[in-house]
Amino acid sequence: MKIGVYSGSFDPLTKGHIEILERSKGLVDKLIILVLNNPNKKYMFSLVERTEMIKKIFQEKKSIQVENYEGLLVDFMKKNKCNLIIRGLRAVSDYEYELGMALVNKDLSGGEIETVFLPASREQMYISSTMVREIALNGGNLEKYVDSSIENKILEKLQTKK
Repeated sequence: MKIGVYSGSFDPLTKGHIEILERSKGLVDKLIILVLNNPNKKYMFSLVERTEMIKKIFQEKKSIQVENYEGLLVDFMKKNKCNLIIRGLRAVSDYEYELGMALVNKDLSGGEIETVFLPASREQMYISSTMVREIALNGGNLEKYVDSSIENKILEKLQTKK
């Protein structure tokens, strides 16, 4: 069984992420969305909150599992017998960063883990979680960028911060 992992901080999950997820389902028998913390980022939502929001969106999809993890991606993958990392690319700058990560992950796994890059569609390539948070903080409309359930969670979070 080919198990793929689409990992990220997903703070929040955007329609761009969802597009990559939908396109990647055909590459694997099972897809794990793995929510991680990046120590270099400041988050709007906790690891658990992000995981729960994503679980709600994909609760009907039996071939998709949503998990969170603290630690190295390759360690999670070894423990769960996963062999493919799926990454979305929006721009050349993403490729440079992601290529470095792919090479390190392959090295750390002893050559057992491969990474597949999927380019974002023209319609989604400019969407980022950072942009979504900025739009939300400034009262902009999020409908085009996130699922409605996530939009509601963002608005709730902003209300509690006032």
